[in-house]
Amino acid sequence: MNLAYERVSVMNTVISSETVTLNTKKIVEQCMGLESPFCKSRCPMHTDVKEYVARIAEKDYEGAVKVIREKLFLPGTLGRICAHPCEEACRREREFGQAISIAALKRFAAERADDESLWDVAVGEDTGKHVAVIGAGPAGAQAAIDLRKAGHAVTIYEKEEKAGGMLRVGIPKYRLPRDVVDYEYRYLDKLGISLKTKVKVGTDIAFEELVRQYDAVLVAIGAQKGNVVKIPGHAAKGVYSALDFLKEVNLTETISGKAGKVVVIGGGDVAMDCARSALRVGAKSVYQASLESLAELPASKEELDQAVGEGVDCHFGWGPVEIIEENGNVKAVRLQKIKSVFDENGCFHPQYGEETALVEADMVIMATGQVVEDVTGGALVQIGGGRYQTNSKTLATAMEKVFVAGDAAGGKIVVEAMALGRKAAISIDRYLKGEDLEEDRDFEQEWSYESRLDVPLPEGCRDLPRLHNNMRPVKERVCDFAAVDEGFTEEQAVEEASRCLKCECRLCLKECIMMEECGKCPKEIFEPVLAGQAIDMNLSYSCNDCGNCTIVCPHELPIRETFMESRKDFVRANGGDAPLAGHRPVKIHQTLGFYSMFTTKVCMSGKSVSGELCISRCGVSADLCDGGENDGN
Repeated sequence: MNLAYERVSVMNTVISSETVTLNTKKIVEQCMGLESPFCKSRCPMHTDVKEYVARIAEKDYEGAVKVIREKLFLPGTLGRICAHPCEEACRREREFGQAISIAALKRFAAERADDESLWDVAVGEDTGKHVAVIGAGPAGAQAAIDLRKAGHAVTIYEKEEKAGGMLRVGIPKYRLPRDVVDYEYRYLDKLGISLKTKVKVGTDIAFEELVRQYDAVLVAIGAQKGNVVKIPGHAAKGVYSALDFLKEVNLTETISGKAGKVVVIGGGDVAMDCARSALRVGAKSVYQASLESLAELPASKEELDQAVGEGVDCHFGWGPVEIIEENGNVKAVRLQKIKSVFDENGCFHPQYGEETALVEADMVIMATGQVVEDVTGGALVQIGGGRYQTNSKTLATAMEKVFVAGDAAGGKIVVEAMALGRKAAISIDRYLKGEDLEEDRDFEQEWSYESRLDVPLPEGCRDLPRLHNNMRPVKERVCDFAAVDEGFTEEQAVEEASRCLKCECRLCLKECIMMEECGKCPKEIFEPVLAGQAIDMNLSYSCNDCGNCTIVCPHELPIRETFMESRKDFVRANGGDAPLAGHRPVKIHQTLGFYSMFTTKVCMSGKSVSGELCISRCGVSADLCDGGENDGN
């Protein structure tokens, strides 16, 4: 569609009328055409879920991987273990209680098409700056990648033998095979990021030394110190923190203590990981108890269902009050019924009832949170959970050139840790360039946010069932640490991806070919007007005045009306004549429009001087305008 018209030179004097300006402001403020789909807005890394899911539905798996890798470097990892806040926000979840299997589709794309040849290994021009990153978990790795792409040299210090952080020592192998982590972390080496393993900052090298040596330092150590509730008997032999237990099991696939009757305290995903891992190291029975009721349980439904399916005995609304010991060893755990976990303000404040229970145990695993272990020797201020005190917007600390990311800054899940790593990298890059850390920075786009999208369901939308992954048989999988989830087949992946509702507005563009070719949505088309520009004349005179755009718009925005009103602005700017060469109206129509025999309108412009133009009200030539004397009334 060719919208090019020959313009007259006077058009550079166009001034939008008040009506056009007010309408434009309303359109720009209320148009939802650029609003993110719910899945994308809730992802802290803003992965374009709608786009890569659509690629999978079209069997363009390589294209899907490219879209995913535009935002993150761990498609196979996150496809297996992400807590997927995107699925909680999915429109199908809200409407039908059956979200798209977004994480599983990400994994499918990675397994089918992720190849090192697709990885973007370009880095920026060398800046001469060198950054130290403490911790090679998701936060530290993501920050290192972004900083390296900005042209800075980066060295990561990792205390473990291999990179990965909690991905390697905190998540069971049956959920995340280690070859997946190894493969995806090779990206760091390809970018030229230096990795120093088995170096514990604070022991093998002083934190102050890093601050002296490097232009900036990022602390991204994670919360790798387990928390044990200090109830009577907590020091008995056989009491483990969740992280100590998982680390030993993940590195050795066994446990040094007696795993006969195991009691797991806690109701999150980590508690379920501990319970399921205990079965795999030979526990005869696993009893799980959580303060929260089933409705309040923080564990994901998938984790809970798999734990119960494998034989974990789950009990909700019970809290530990004492560990009974015999000869220094765990003998039993006394539990007490919980009346409520949170107070009227939503704060954690458990209230206990009278009912108690005594559960025999050889091992007690406390999955009751973890804390950050200081590596700075007290140089940085620590707050709740050992997390470091930072500027929440920039992640800068009170110490010059030192920043924090990941769990150490408040992240709770892997994808949040990565987003905090990216946020810190932006701040460090600005710091190294001598720029203000906050100026002209869109902090909303550095975290998850609520989308303003509010559109009706697509016509003909049906409640299609969510497809679940293929799982190995329970009797087989509880005997080893091989992957439990076998993932989607191609047929399943395409079917599941096809359930996506492709959430967006832009309903008006489906009705108007002209606007579809001129911008992504009315908001984008009309934004220049708020900056002082006139509406593109081609658009105004291409509108056919049908009004369908406003009819289908959820907010009934005055799009047609604004185009029509803007034509008057062009006519005024052109001295009352049509502004497009070859677009000449029959002026007799204008004359008759103000002749007493054919109109009841009133020309309010008053008497005009012969030979001039009367354009303030009626827009006709002065020699034809009667100044309102013959108004037909």
